[in-house]
Amino acid sequence: MTTVPIYDAGQNRVVNVEKIEKSDAEWKKLLTKKQYEITTRKGTEAPGTCPFSEVHEPGIFQCVRCQTDLFRSSSKFESGTGWPSYYEPISPLNIVEHPDRSFGMVRTEVLCARCGSHLGHVFDDGPPTTGKRYCMNGFALKFVSEGELNQSTPLEVATLAGGCFWCVEAVFREVNGIEKVISGYTGGTTVNPTYQQVCTCETGHAEAVQVTFDAARISYREILEIFFSVHDPTTPNRQGPDTGTQYRSAIFYHNKQQKAIAEKLIGELDKAHLWQKPIVTQIAPLDKFYPAEEYHQEYFSRNLEQGYCQVVISPKVNKFRAHWAKRLKK
Repeated sequence: MTTVPIYDAGQNRVVNVEKIEKSDAEWKKLLTKKQYEITTRKGTEAPGTCPFSEVHEPGIFQCVRCQTDLFRSSSKFESGTGWPSYYEPISPLNIVEHPDRSFGMVRTEVLCARCGSHLGHVFDDGPPTTGKRYCMNGFALKFVSEGELNQSTPLEVATLAGGCFWCVEAVFREVNGIEKVISGYTGGTTVNPTYQQVCTCETGHAEAVQVTFDAARISYREILEIFFSVHDPTTPNRQGPDTGTQYRSAIFYHNKQQKAIAEKLIGELDKAHLWQKPIVTQIAPLDKFYPAEEYHQEYFSRNLEQGYCQVVISPKVNKFRAHWAKRLKK
């Protein structure tokens, strides 16, 4: 996993975040046609078409692809070019500048430091005190007002493996404070593995889920407490009838803080002797997470009558409902 330091205006501090790397095809699915052409294909919007031309209220202009804070509205000025212009970025950490010699010109391209999105170019004809004009594409940005920024809370991600990802995903989709759950594969060596390849136990991947959660509503420790309550962390490479390395119990941490929390909790659980055998859950740094095929996503909710769901998943979900009622989504 590659991390980059980014200044977060909402937290008013520099944080280390995971660098976002997606294929052109993935970005195309997530963005509008104009956003994709500009941010991913390095296009340029027509002058005067900026969606923020009339925005003057206090706030932050963020990267449309990854929501990294880029420019304060207070640094915006009318350059007369037809493109939104700013005399300085919110932090030099949040952008990357590269030489651009396309179209027979020598310019300086500006990219988002976290996701590599093409934003525009910077020129040396801006106002004092910087003398810079960051000439941006409006469709590469999104505006967040100061009020919205103050109300926003950081989202975090946990990556967990506890047997069949259908089962783990089904539980976390019921949890209050969870924004998104994706089933996938991680911890192996094969690039873009298929389900069939993972099932051979030759790729080294585990079936896992990536849980995006609102840290203001549920903590990472609480995420792990739920995780340990709905699978057996003492059986290596096995959960019930499912056997193989892809069914191992594992926590793939995103940063040192997550690692420390996981290690501390496992120590406490082992000391409490909640299971007859010691916990064998693997704790490893997250490298690359590959989303599983579409038919694996939301499998339980789509296949309630399927035999496996009735025999394996339903009891896990019911156990969660019985013991974690305070965490159920309303």
